[in-house]
Amino acid sequence: MKKTVIVTGAASGLGKAIAMRFGKEGYNVVVSDIDKDDSEEVVKAIKEAGGSSHFIKADVSKKSECETLVAKTVEKFGALHAAVNNAGVSGEMALTADYPQENYEKVIAINQNGVLYGCQAQIPAMLEAGGGAIVNMSSMLGSVGSAQSVAYVMAKHAVVGLTKTAGIEYAKKGIRINAVGPGYIETPLLEVLDEEQREQLVEAHPIGRFGKPDEVANLVYWLASDEASFVSGSYHVIDGGYTAK
Repeated sequence: MKKTVIVTGAASGLGKAIAMRFGKEGYNVVVSDIDKDDSEEVVKAIKEAGGSSHFIKADVSKKSECETLVAKTVEKFGALHAAVNNAGVSGEMALTADYPQENYEKVIAINQNGVLYGCQAQIPAMLEAGGGAIVNMSSMLGSVGSAQSVAYVMAKHAVVGLTKTAGIEYAKKGIRINAVGPGYIETPLLEVLDEEQREQLVEAHPIGRFGKPDEVANLVYWLASDEASFVSGSYHVIDGGYTAK
């Protein structure tokens, strides 16, 4: 049977690169996002490259939509074998004591609760399929702090904790659960930076550049593949040496 993967936040950036990589490897790729138009373009690109793909809209901050996403995936392709909980938002910049409540709740709802709800919906389906692999998208800020980003940093640390806990719980049941922590990656999110800001951030990476979406996609795919069969409950930073300092 052809394997099936769900990738959330797959309309652009890292999610798109990850979805394309799974499509290249022969998976049925469920592209999920709240952005229908861009998601349909990703589905089209996967199919034009010879792959199999389908779009299912879902807001991961709502548990019921995460459950529906999995149910529709199984209905469409028969089973679920892998999932990448990638959907996320960066949030506003503000000091901890001044952080706006509404934005805090949004960041936590998507970046933290969305990953939990995803896992809670995906795990039963994978148990039914006889096993599987989940990759949760944290950040290099899942292991270090960053001024004026308290909501984002809290959520990404929480994703690491969730991954370790669930990884322990389901390792003997055939489900491997791991987390990835990207540094600054060349995605549309960095387009807001001016040249001076870009240079400062590049200098913070010992490798001397930003990462590329495909580099993160390669790591995510490996963690979901049988080549990583002894890897579970772990957190893998891919940040050009940023957090090694």
